[in-house]
Amino acid sequence: MSLEMNRRAVMGSAAAVALTGSAFKPAFAKDQFAGLDAMGQAELVRKKHVTSLEVVDAAIARIETVNPKLNAVVTKMYDMARARAKSKLPDSPLSGVPYLIKDLNNVAGVRTTMGSRLNANDIATKNDLLPGKAIGAGMVIVGKTNSPEYGLLATTESLLLGPAHNPWNLGYSTGGSSGGAACAVAAGILPVAHATDGGGSIRIPASCCGVFGMKPSRGRMNFGADEKMPGDIAVENCVSRSVRDSAMVFSLSEDDSGSAPLKPTGFIAGPSKKRLKIAFGTGTYYGNEPHPDVKAAVEATSKLCRDLGHAVIEARNPVHGEAFIEAFLVVWASGPAQLVKAAESHHLKPQDVLEPWTIGLADYFHRKPQGALEKALGVFRDTEAQVDAFMANYDAWLTPVLAAPPPKLGEQAPTVPFDTLYERVTKYVAYTPVHNVAGTPAMSVPLGMSRDGLPIGSQFAAAKGGEGLLYALAYELEVAKPWAGRQPGVFAE
Repeated sequence: MSLEMNRRAVMGSAAAVALTGSAFKPAFAKDQFAGLDAMGQAELVRKKHVTSLEVVDAAIARIETVNPKLNAVVTKMYDMARARAKSKLPDSPLSGVPYLIKDLNNVAGVRTTMGSRLNANDIATKNDLLPGKAIGAGMVIVGKTNSPEYGLLATTESLLLGPAHNPWNLGYSTGGSSGGAACAVAAGILPVAHATDGGGSIRIPASCCGVFGMKPSRGRMNFGADEKMPGDIAVENCVSRSVRDSAMVFSLSEDDSGSAPLKPTGFIAGPSKKRLKIAFGTGTYYGNEPHPDVKAAVEATSKLCRDLGHAVIEARNPVHGEAFIEAFLVVWASGPAQLVKAAESHHLKPQDVLEPWTIGLADYFHRKPQGALEKALGVFRDTEAQVDAFMANYDAWLTPVLAAPPPKLGEQAPTVPFDTLYERVTKYVAYTPVHNVAGTPAMSVPLGMSRDGLPIGSQFAAAKGGEGLLYALAYELEVAKPWAGRQPGVFAE
């Protein structure tokens, strides 16, 4: 990228204006755009201080610089991105800025692998609704991000795509399933990226990589009638470095049609003066305590909330862990059972095109008695009622995101023997799935670090439709304990 010296000066002053009122501040970077959030970049494009092509080319250069170490971006769309950046883009708060789509979602004309050998050569013929909304908002898609096979694991170590490496320590997991997205954002490739969440897949990688991630309420985003998982647990949004980028992507993506089940939130622009009543507990739904580093980090978050004037009240997790996780795994495994059936219907050996974990889940499902899925969905309804009753007493609920800091790559890989991996995963992911089942919004806020220098997120949840309350709280936390200036060891300067 080449910019005249006088334009460098203009950009510096414009960036300061663009970021007024936000806790997000530019990191020290050689690339003039790398330290800006997406709204800051869009402001420069809107005021014609720079072109979208310059911003997009800079993002492409950052991918080329650090992605060989990270494997965050698995499909490059550079020619399409440059052509779009040169075209007339719609007038939007994020128009002209680069974006990445998770490789579980379709972008027309681009491969969608689902992280699986079964779909390795699939080319999408149309855009999924949420990527389509990003395109409609003028964002420029530069590539697709790494994901585990069908998003089925809390780590991103697909046999087809290879592992994504945590930029804080390359030997550790980025989390999953939006691991490539969180990795790219944490490493400064771009400030915001598309992400999905069926059991924690926005919040888990946000925690592991030290970025911000909001899981919306059930029904907040419209995916089309054919896209729902059993139990309607999956949602989409993004991961970002700044709260305002997430809030803006959310506002541009939410269902604002006349038939939307929730009243649209719109763009939440800053904190609220309202003091909250926050339930707090570190125990899992099994009643177990997390790793000491996680417990210390989330207890520090509870103290920060108290210092900010919020009422923080210790409370036990209302969900019965054994019954819940049994039901969740039955629902989770129902998809792999269909995948094995699909492979066989195409005269393919499942072990040739699907990972051991996926096949193990299918076997787990087939071992269950007839009616197990319906019974599990009944437990889901009970869980939703329990969480609704619990949240009726509080404005927000603070817990860890995960039971331990990020694991080393390989510890939760899909090739680990099924029974061992089952035990590891269910102990590790013991806070996030509840909110998918209950349909409640929840966010991972990057407020902590382990003694080994790995990020630890704090999870806040609210009652259904409470994303506005959570975003307002996130802005407040972002000001009180800024994270934007933190850089991992691998960062695209």
